Amino acid sequence: MEGQAKPAYFVNEAFNHEEHPHGGGGGGGADNLHRRKSGGTTKELQLDLGQKKGQDLTGNSGDNGSLPNIDFDDILPLIGEFGRYQKILFICMIPFSFFVAFVYFSQIFLTLIPEQHWCHVPELDGLDVEARLALSIPMMNGEYNNCYMYDVNYTEIMAQGKVMADPKWPKVKCRHGWSYNYTEIPYSTVATEQNWVCDDAALPTYAQSIFFLGAIVGGLLFGWVADRYGRIPALIGTNLIGLFAGVGTAFANSFWEFAAMRFFVGFAFDNCFTMMYILVLEYVGPKYRTFVANMSIAIFFTGAACLLPWIAYFVADWKWLTIVTSAPLLLAVFTPLIVPESARWLVAQGKVDKAISILKKLERRNGRQVPAQTYQHFADSCRRMREQEAQNGSYSVLDLFKSPRLRRTTLLLIVIWMAISLVFDGHVRNVGSLGLDIFFTFTVACFTELPADTLLTVTLDRFGRRWLACGSMVASGVFSLLATVVPVGVYSAALAIMGRFFVNISYNIGLQWAAEVLPTVVRAQAVAFIHIMGYVASIIAPFVVYLANISPALPLIILGLLGIFGGLLSLLLPETLNHDLPQTLTDGEEFGRGQSIWDFPCLAKQVDEDDESRRNTDVEVRSQAFVRGTQTGASLTASTGGELRSSILRRSVKSRNSTKL
Repeated sequence: MEGQAKPAYFVNEAFNHEEHPHGGGGGGGADNLHRRKSGGTTKELQLDLGQKKGQDLTGNSGDNGSLPNIDFDDILPLIGEFGRYQKILFICMIPFSFFVAFVYFSQIFLTLIPEQHWCHVPELDGLDVEARLALSIPMMNGEYNNCYMYDVNYTEIMAQGKVMADPKWPKVKCRHGWSYNYTEIPYSTVATEQNWVCDDAALPTYAQSIFFLGAIVGGLLFGWVADRYGRIPALIGTNLIGLFAGVGTAFANSFWEFAAMRFFVGFAFDNCFTMMYILVLEYVGPKYRTFVANMSIAIFFTGAACLLPWIAYFVADWKWLTIVTSAPLLLAVFTPLIVPESARWLVAQGKVDKAISILKKLERRNGRQVPAQTYQHFADSCRRMREQEAQNGSYSVLDLFKSPRLRRTTLLLIVIWMAISLVFDGHVRNVGSLGLDIFFTFTVACFTELPADTLLTVTLDRFGRRWLACGSMVASGVFSLLATVVPVGVYSAALAIMGRFFVNISYNIGLQWAAEVLPTVVRAQAVAFIHIMGYVASIIAPFVVYLANISPALPLIILGLLGIFGGLLSLLLPETLNHDLPQTLTDGEEFGRGQSIWDFPCLAKQVDEDDESRRNTDVEVRSQAFVRGTQTGASLTASTGGELRSSILRRSVKSRNSTKL
């Protein structure tokens, strides 16, 4: 009718490929197209699956047997991609972001040891610090030795009126413990109370590595719980273990008691946040997932990490610090009152009706109206996809090593991710060796997460994964090495923090990249395996930082070389931006073949813009970025259950291009 605008039809060509999981992108005509039709109001948005123009889901005609699959990303725009209810869920991520930051970083402040500590000599307690040091502690390289004292009769020395030690006096290891200068670190820690210094200086390092062992075991355990009993029980269980073990840490009276508690606290890392993170992303539409995924880390996690050192500073008691940072995990028991169970997990368990009831709840909360026929088509699609998942379940991670190119890609991903993990965790724990106040330095270093995530959100879908990963890793390595050639203090700390900034970018890219490069049929197990290998590297990281006891420059040298090495290796991986992601093992073997190392996605020509015929019709073809993003979402459907089987996947779905769980 003249005078009225024609309804716009949007064709998503991505679904031509998704209907051919074994072909990697076959043809397909109109029957394979999803059309989204915009009506008069947004509240009446409908999904047109009819075979004739003008026939929608409310109609009674059409061949339902030939209808394409409707997945969550198709139905979310109908119930609201980021409506009132999703905004509430986004806010609910705040406490869990704090939990994971406290669980991850708190041990740093539980085991701090002042740089100035010396043998305690009871006979000299009546003297001031300088007098005690001058009389009892030998000098080494112009500084008082931390681990030795003079082996003399101090009662006689005092009676003789001597005020300065003779360097020729015999020396012996500390006999009566140590005295600590609490000027810079104004409280006693478990390490100072139990004297984890000198011969026992490696004990905090061992405890940190034991923590990561617990993270691996906890990831496997609660991944199984999540698959068997649901995401909400797993979320509550992992937080409660973190609560009890964290509070129990305050009552540890020996290293092994402390290490045992840290092992169980490791169960909560990073499961205490991952389950909630994925649950929220499931109910947010593709258009908003980039914001929700990145900003939940950039704002909430960063805020918690920046706040933690000042909580430690003002609480000024390591036992109360463990209680203050662990007790809030109890809030997780109230999660079921607000957060729904994973609808995707319910579908995987065959509980489609329960999943639909949750979607209807979101629909009501967001003030939307979705025809009942839409839910029926969705239910039918879920059953078909579940059958497809069952067929894909016969593959294992070993299949990745049976063909040469896929084996090479897998090994590269493992090595690169181990390098990224080690460099990231090494920078996190090396802040105490930068020559500045650790509370301030830690805050500034953690704050780099905010600009790093924000920059990545803007640039990742323009410049691609490969060159951004290479550039950020190499930059991290270069800044780390530069920090070793400048004076210790402000300059070295600033350069090291820049190294931390760039490895933050690499970390986020790496988490997503692995999920995109690996084929759908084995993606879940493979990504979980790669992340476990990353935790193996994290176990090593505390020992790299411990090398600062030999030379403050050694950790940064190792982190710098590893960063450059990992960055250059990343150039050997295929680019995934604007490419259909591999679904079968054959797709994975062929993926990236023909790509040049010098290919830059930002310079690629957008073919869609040159198709004059499409511009002259009522059908608007979605941009390549949208097509690829939707394909990525659909290609991850088959691995829904498996990806959550390893709750180590903290941020493996941070972008719109890797968000289908």
